[in-house]
Amino acid sequence: METIINAPHETDDLDPRTDAPRRAAGEPAPAIAPVRIGNIDVPTPVVLSPMAGVTNWPFRVICEEYGPDGLYVAEMITARALVARNPKALRLCRFAPSERVRSLQLYGVNPAIVEQAARIVVDEHMADHVDLNFGCPVPKVTRRGGGSALPWKTDIYTDLIRRVVKVCGEAGIPVTAKIRVGIDHDHETFLEAGHIAQEEGCAAVTLHARTTAEYYGGHSDWSRIGELKERLDIPVFGNGDIWGADDALAMIRETGCDGVAIGRGCQGRPWLFADIRHAFEGSDERFNPTLGEVCRVIRRHAGLLVEFYDGDERMAVHDLRKHIAWYLKGFPVGGSTRKAFMECESLADVDREIARLDPAVTFPERVVDKPRGRVRFAKKVHLPYGWLESRTTSHEERETLFGDDPMDASY
Repeated sequence: METIINAPHETDDLDPRTDAPRRAAGEPAPAIAPVRIGNIDVPTPVVLSPMAGVTNWPFRVICEEYGPDGLYVAEMITARALVARNPKALRLCRFAPSERVRSLQLYGVNPAIVEQAARIVVDEHMADHVDLNFGCPVPKVTRRGGGSALPWKTDIYTDLIRRVVKVCGEAGIPVTAKIRVGIDHDHETFLEAGHIAQEEGCAAVTLHARTTAEYYGGHSDWSRIGELKERLDIPVFGNGDIWGADDALAMIRETGCDGVAIGRGCQGRPWLFADIRHAFEGSDERFNPTLGEVCRVIRRHAGLLVEFYDGDERMAVHDLRKHIAWYLKGFPVGGSTRKAFMECESLADVDREIARLDPAVTFPERVVDKPRGRVRFAKKVHLPYGWLESRTTSHEERETLFGDDPMDASY
């Protein structure tokens, strides 16, 4: 893939989070050591966070081509769907031959079902690393006790991790966990959840430094990442509001975390991983692509998606649409152009619209290192009835939860 490194872009003098001065030119970056997760060496501790509908293998390949030797995690696989051999789940379990480490995230509420899914992953040699999702704040997940709601119930949380670690450990596959601060600030769980994960054999923990109630609003509280790092012996990765390479450096400097996990910040900007690689190496080099260079990435992404969908251009281009919106964010291309891209049905349609754009247009300064994706607050945290009344589950609660596992096998 063609990549061009231009001169470093100009940045504001102040960090927008704290109004403190940004790292001055020539100021040494914080010490960033390689991380070992089980039997996997991560030379540059950067993780592409799993994002539903985003981090399938075409996007992962593009990010990894730009970026360092980190971990690029597949989007969440629902355990029940994998056990049922759902075609979509199986498609999401695919990895490209070029991927250095095959990282897969499992999600579920019923420990027995997640254990079965982990056994499939092991027996069919699907992955080299398994991450467990305890961080999703989406209401359709939390209202049934899943994602970021689950660590509140320590019995289920502990049992689920223990079972998966046992299955994966037999094959030498490390298990990690993704968590949030808690359900809200009156029901924080991250310190206990991190400790349980460590004691049950997880090789690392990633903390998104928001509560479920905070969803993706405001700014994540990086101090909580520092708190967790102080309490654990296993590596801790920080997640939340890393929009540029300087943010990654700032998080490590402020929290002492072992590495960073990138989510929304790379949507439409896979070259963020190159920027972080340069920053971790102490370089001020940054990517500043022209519209022509961005369009070449769009076209490559489109071609890879066609492979992902086994030659189905229509499905590939429909999947690409959201990415195009992110790729073009900030560029002065006009509403009619954006609408035309959203109506594309084939690679020929995409090529036609790309040909109408001016390749010399520079990347807009006003969106460099700025927030992307969802920023809204959740209006209400949706939980199962009586969820907060106890830290453990009754027999009746388990029957209700496990009989209606979140996001069933139909996907």
